[in-house]
Amino acid sequence: MAETIYNSTPARDGFHMPAEFEPQERVWMLWPQRPDNWRDGAKPAQEAYTEVAKAISRFVPVTMCVNGDQYQNAREKLPSDIQVVEMSGNDAWMRDMGPAFVVNEEGLLRGCDWRFNAWGGFVDGLYFPWDKDDQIAGKVCEMIGADYYRLPDFVLEGGSFHVDGEGTVLTTKMCLLSRGRNPHMTQEQIAETLCDYLGADKVLWLSDGIDPEETNGHVDDVACFVRPGEVACIYTEDESSPFYETAQQCYRELCGMTDAKERKLKVHRVCCPKEPVQIGDDFRIDHMPGTIPREQGELCIASYLNFLITNGAVIVPQYGDENDALALEQIQEIFPEREVIGVYTREIVYGGGNIHCITMQQPKCR
Repeated sequence: MAETIYNSTPARDGFHMPAEFEPQERVWMLWPQRPDNWRDGAKPAQEAYTEVAKAISRFVPVTMCVNGDQYQNAREKLPSDIQVVEMSGNDAWMRDMGPAFVVNEEGLLRGCDWRFNAWGGFVDGLYFPWDKDDQIAGKVCEMIGADYYRLPDFVLEGGSFHVDGEGTVLTTKMCLLSRGRNPHMTQEQIAETLCDYLGADKVLWLSDGIDPEETNGHVDDVACFVRPGEVACIYTEDESSPFYETAQQCYRELCGMTDAKERKLKVHRVCCPKEPVQIGDDFRIDHMPGTIPREQGELCIASYLNFLITNGAVIVPQYGDENDALALEQIQEIFPEREVIGVYTREIVYGGGNIHCITMQQPKCR
């Protein structure tokens, strides 16, 4: 039986969050269905989620969490080796609402359950209500019998940070200092909380992300740790790219940073799509109260960096773009020891995220 911990922190108890490139026990996902975010009743998105889950399941077990009214549909669409369990949610972004798992030297697993408010709450959040999504992290921990730390007064999403597993957290000021997250806290207080609950010593702050409107600039679209002392970063020299200025800025900032062990970061560059991905005139969604509608011509945040690193593989977004193959080639050079697999995810990016956003890894414990 899982216990909810309020009076301590992972750092105090000797826990830390492992890096994504460390061994994993399982990957968790949530099934898409809401018709005011996913077009055509979410059927195209469900096909894309299925393909992502199938690619991941070649390397690590996958659990798909599903609302009760979609259980049979998901069970029939997904292969039998992918576990399907009922779990009520408001939407389908496991990275942001699922638990951040932490471990100690004895191999004990715990979770961190931050407050989730749909990327900004009543300031600039994307939908209401979000109550079921805020329960997802606790439900996952209860399901696997892992005690978890609950922070009811600290808003954080998993896509807003990366860790290297050796004391360093990477995030963006655009997101964590936004008015809809924790306006009662200073940057220093936020950094201290991140270190306390991720078991880290140093926070590296990039200025901006490429998604100011939806996630307020999650870092997982622009940069990530690929091994200790090394990061990957989006990069383009095409001044017409909508991501040009942020990509250049992130690259410059990362090149000037050192991690918690005072290593100067080695920065790998990964291209951006050649053509912007936009919502077309065939995008049919239901308009419902409490949800910010998606509009024709809206720019989608299509980044090749929104990949998942897992056991022996990297699962990478593909858009049907001229630079798809180049991105796979560059990422393969970064990860020569892993199999790099591209999955067509344009339907997922239409909904506001990508492969990293829809997955959360559970680390393997000794």
